[in-house]
Amino acid sequence: MNRKAFLILLALVVVLGGAGLVLLKQGDGAWRGGGTKAGAKPFEKLPVNDVARIRLQDGQGEVTLVIQDERWTVKQRGDYRANHQDIGDLLVKLPDIKVVQSENIGAPLLPRLNLVEPGKGAKAEEAGTLLELSDKSGKVLASLLLGKKVIKKEDSPLPIKQEIPVGRYVLSPGSPIVLVLSDALKNADAKPAQWLAKDFFKAERIKSLTAGGGGAQWKITRGEEYGQWKFADGGGQLGPSAAAAAVNALASLAFSDIALDVKAETLDKPRTLVAETFDNLTYTIKLAKKPGSDNYFLSFKVAGKPPRERKPEKGEKPEDKERLDKQFADGLKKLDERLKLEQSLAAWTYVVAAKTLEPLLKNRAQLVAVPRKPPVPGR
Repeated sequence: MNRKAFLILLALVVVLGGAGLVLLKQGDGAWRGGGTKAGAKPFEKLPVNDVARIRLQDGQGEVTLVIQDERWTVKQRGDYRANHQDIGDLLVKLPDIKVVQSENIGAPLLPRLNLVEPGKGAKAEEAGTLLELSDKSGKVLASLLLGKKVIKKEDSPLPIKQEIPVGRYVLSPGSPIVLVLSDALKNADAKPAQWLAKDFFKAERIKSLTAGGGGAQWKITRGEEYGQWKFADGGGQLGPSAAAAAVNALASLAFSDIALDVKAETLDKPRTLVAETFDNLTYTIKLAKKPGSDNYFLSFKVAGKPPRERKPEKGEKPEDKERLDKQFADGLKKLDERLKLEQSLAAWTYVVAAKTLEPLLKNRAQLVAVPRKPPVPGR
């Protein structure tokens, strides 16, 4: 290489490197300075109420959210219910998002900002996330390629600075101009599991809990709602904390994903839990380890019908009857609504983290109260 060619190459490196430093500098987290489109709102005229389909695609996959029967669903999860709150938040904020700055940086730098359109030969780590909004006829109302998030670093009690997403690099289809938006759109990811509605069953007011099937066998029970838990067979002293942990687990379970191709009847050597409640409901839960992971497959059924009439309390005063009747009616209405939802959820098999199931996976010996050691004389 002669001296002239070397100097030209060096100049190009300096220009490209300088542009990269300007774009990727995150000292204060936000772009400053003017741009021809600064202050513009790319989605200002978006007819939000007409959006009936949202598609997000990145270098690893895609998710399609579609309105069916007047509710949002996740196509890649068998049309399972979508989280309408997250979708609503996304659609509501889009019209108000502003452009902070715009810059024509050239194609060579786009991969560094994750602004290469997915599905066009781009590496997964260089591809952006394509956001496409359509109406019910399939007409595309708006689309945008989302790139890296702009991060602002702030002081925190920890030795390291706290990183907060405050904006995002984006590219309009067919445009060479990179924009920085005033919102990071941090939930706009192409992960189907992220968009699932996370409502789940809650087995509450349990009066007996039986564990069987694959694993240890045991049954615990109590005579009153706030009574003491005991082993149903009367043998050994049940640890109060172990019983409470098992029961509370069934009232606070959460799932991370849907297992589309797994049915309850195909679970391998499932552990079965049967919870009977003071509301005359019976929950039957089946658990089986998901191969190659720390997660479990979970399926459940709920049967029974809550009592329709209230039993008067012991020593109840006539003046309290109207208030207690109203409380019972309001509670029954909520319980009926919850039961209807849970029965619809029972058609699916879920993926649940093992750590949330630990209290339910213990054997009988682990539920027995640990005897306290007698105090040492002289201490």
